[in-house]
Amino acid sequence: MAVKITGIVPGSPAAKAGIQPGDVLISINKNPIVDVLDYRFYMTDIHLELLLHNEAKELRTVLVRKGEYDDLGLEFETYLMDKQMGCRNKCIFCFVDQTPKGMRPSLYFKDDDTRMSFLFGNYTTLTNLKDGDIERIIKMHISPINISVHTTNPQLRVEMMGNPSAGEKLRYIKMLTDGGIKVNSQLVLCPGINDGEELERSIRELSALCPNLQSIAVVPVGITKHRDGLYPLRTFTAEEAKRVVEVTERWGDQLGAEQESRIVYASDEFYLLAGLPIPDPEFYGDFDQLDNGVGLMALLKQEFRAALMQAGEFKEEKYITIATGELAYPMICEFAQQVMERYPSVHISVEKIVNDFFGHTVTVAGLVCGQDLIAQLKGKGLGSELLIPSTMLRHEQDRFLDDVTREEVEEALSVTLTTTENDGFDLLEKILSPMIWES
Repeated sequence: MAVKITGIVPGSPAAKAGIQPGDVLISINKNPIVDVLDYRFYMTDIHLELLLHNEAKELRTVLVRKGEYDDLGLEFETYLMDKQMGCRNKCIFCFVDQTPKGMRPSLYFKDDDTRMSFLFGNYTTLTNLKDGDIERIIKMHISPINISVHTTNPQLRVEMMGNPSAGEKLRYIKMLTDGGIKVNSQLVLCPGINDGEELERSIRELSALCPNLQSIAVVPVGITKHRDGLYPLRTFTAEEAKRVVEVTERWGDQLGAEQESRIVYASDEFYLLAGLPIPDPEFYGDFDQLDNGVGLMALLKQEFRAALMQAGEFKEEKYITIATGELAYPMICEFAQQVMERYPSVHISVEKIVNDFFGHTVTVAGLVCGQDLIAQLKGKGLGSELLIPSTMLRHEQDRFLDDVTREEVEEALSVTLTTTENDGFDLLEKILSPMIWES
């Protein structure tokens, strides 16, 4: 296996060594290079011996000396230097299967690539890996790894994931933790299927892998209105959500006493479904599961409170609107009220966007689409800016999930669209821009 080099960073060690675009990288220090993990692991040495061949298949060896961990300066056709691994599972709760037809092709790709877990925090099921892949992860000490477990009951995992190897691959989790790899796990709960006693079993068996099993996130299944022909699922009732929170907090208390960390957490959505207050930030330790919505609201409140304490004067008259999903709406209203009490010249309207595109069971802001923004805000006085969370847009920040562009939203609503990060300081800075912070 070898990887074609498509570009060289000017002034880099690779450029100084005379490596050219079109060269093919075969090995580094006699270690074959298959993908980005090999490349990043083996290029960290100070002295490198690269085996290459050119377009004429002529082999040559290039010696490179560089600073430890400095980038070599090679560019490749794709970030992974290989094709991204797709998912082989047919999960009964798969969100991609609940996406309406006619959208851009990338939205239908089911990712299950362990490399993306290490590089970007994506979750992987491990079902498309072999023993050699696990041994490679341990050898390179690729850590942490985020794993979608869902249940530790092998037969139930097979049934939930529609993959006959799903149960047998559970042993890889122990191989990883025994090999010193830190693991963050998630359990997507479906009411009546992997909650109750099955949830107790999953937490008990995963917690036995501590301390390298560093967190367990328990999140509710996401249901859209596009489920024709799919496995019959429903959302959690308030009472069921309350029982889930009780289980996770009981286990969290127990493991916190044993491991000096709670380890087990229910997502913010479970607390809101149950009508329970979100715990304080101290409850969440190092916030290992923010991307799963675990402690996100607690952290945002803490950051926003700190940001207000550090904010300077702002006397300009300003009218803006913040659009968010149903889940975050009460919290954003609190933030807006705090700002307006501190700065009477600032006027903030908070708009709750109901998700007509995916269905009213979808309440998170990150899945609000452009057409819902337009339909529900058209004709309203939005002020000088419309603030939305950046998670509503794809990575390039130019297009919503329904392929409506940010320019189309701006034109339809006659307003400037400003994105904010999931960060209390950034949110306040965007609200009060331009503002000088207190030193």
